[in-house]
Amino acid sequence: MITRRNFFMNAGAVALSAAAVSRVGAASLPDAVSMAGAETKAPPPPPNGRPYNPVVTLNGWSLPWRMNNNVKEFHLVAEPVVRELAPGMQANLWGYNGQSPGPTIEVVEGDRVRIFVTNKLPEHTSVHWHGQRLPNGMDGVTGLTQPGIAPGKTFVYEFVAKRPGTFMYHPHADEMTQMAMGMMGFWVTHPKDPNFMKVDRDFVFLLSNYDIDPGSYTPKIMTMTDFNLFTFNSRVFPGIDPMVVRQGDKVRVRVGNLTMTNHPIHMHGHEFEVTGTDGGWTRPESRWPEVTTDVAVGQMRAVEFTATDLGDWAFHCHKSHHTMNAMGHDVPTMIGVDHQGVAAKINQLVPGYMVMGERGMADMGEMQMPIPDNTLPMMAGDGPFGAIGMGGMFTTVKVRKEQKPGDYRDPGWYKHPAGTLAYEWTGALPEPVRSQGAGKAASKGSVEMTVRKPLRHDH
Repeated sequence: MITRRNFFMNAGAVALSAAAVSRVGAASLPDAVSMAGAETKAPPPPPNGRPYNPVVTLNGWSLPWRMNNNVKEFHLVAEPVVRELAPGMQANLWGYNGQSPGPTIEVVEGDRVRIFVTNKLPEHTSVHWHGQRLPNGMDGVTGLTQPGIAPGKTFVYEFVAKRPGTFMYHPHADEMTQMAMGMMGFWVTHPKDPNFMKVDRDFVFLLSNYDIDPGSYTPKIMTMTDFNLFTFNSRVFPGIDPMVVRQGDKVRVRVGNLTMTNHPIHMHGHEFEVTGTDGGWTRPESRWPEVTTDVAVGQMRAVEFTATDLGDWAFHCHKSHHTMNAMGHDVPTMIGVDHQGVAAKINQLVPGYMVMGERGMADMGEMQMPIPDNTLPMMAGDGPFGAIGMGGMFTTVKVRKEQKPGDYRDPGWYKHPAGTLAYEWTGALPEPVRSQGAGKAASKGSVEMTVRKPLRHDH
């Protein structure tokens, strides 16, 4: 549960222009609440304003607000942050209120919302409220709908949250740099009726990608395709928390994509329906069961399912390279290459050299090969039966019968009932049945082929 004791105040003076003060009639700013930890923080019920069912931000949190004459006021601080991607690796990113991505903003349909944005970056910025219906001057596109927010300055955005749904926020200012450095966040506008589309558990997270060289801390902002870290809320497995649910719960997972490519998000053990997009809730007659939904660049997808089956179910991007960490793009394929004798010679020149990929890459997850500081191995997650062999965009949905409502604590690994676990067969194996006619026609004689020469190009 989040309380004010969980937060610490952001230090430093805030410059608010006189025009902004007179416009909003406020002499002081809302608290600039910040968060440094990376664990999932389940929010409490709303302390004031209209009632709603809060979401749970995976490895993140929701931003508190204050009520001022029936206006919900938030304070976002754009600033450099240090984000732990997983234990053993940190990244120098840009974000909001101490984290990347920034905190989730939760409001209710019809709320008048005022967001103060203070810029502590070394260059100007803005905030675009992705998918919202609002006055054009509040849309946050630098040079088109507003001047940039200069370093040290605070701007005010104010509008009515007209449409319920799931949205995102991010800069439209030096976008190549600021998005590549992690500046993004989630926005949820809850429906007026808290019973509309009500679920028992509601998770949200953003997809992002980075290119961070082994041993370094800062993303390469010029990268367009060859990223080596793919994340849920700027965390990579095994640093991503599980989504913990109670058996029988109706569960919603909202996924926003602000990476440079699409991501087919796949869930094991259950079917789901896509119930929401950036444009709003999908009509019930338009839905069908799926186990994978593709989330394209700039899109959001909300999927819902009933957690019927107990277990630890994988939830991941189905692009295989997106469930790896710190990949090297120029590593040759060595499957089937005989290293006998070569490794010994190389060890004389490079002590500690290890053979890579001769039998595939699975054994790499268990090797303790020295790697540079602040670098994650490609496959670092361990499960109850050994190495899971995945990283990046991977987590689990843990379905438990005894999980209490509102309890998101990790219950540990699932204990499989007798007779429900795959096991090794130690009996005799039958001889394989082979076709007796394969290749006989060709072996009886030569095969006649007719070859026609292509015409010359100048004819």
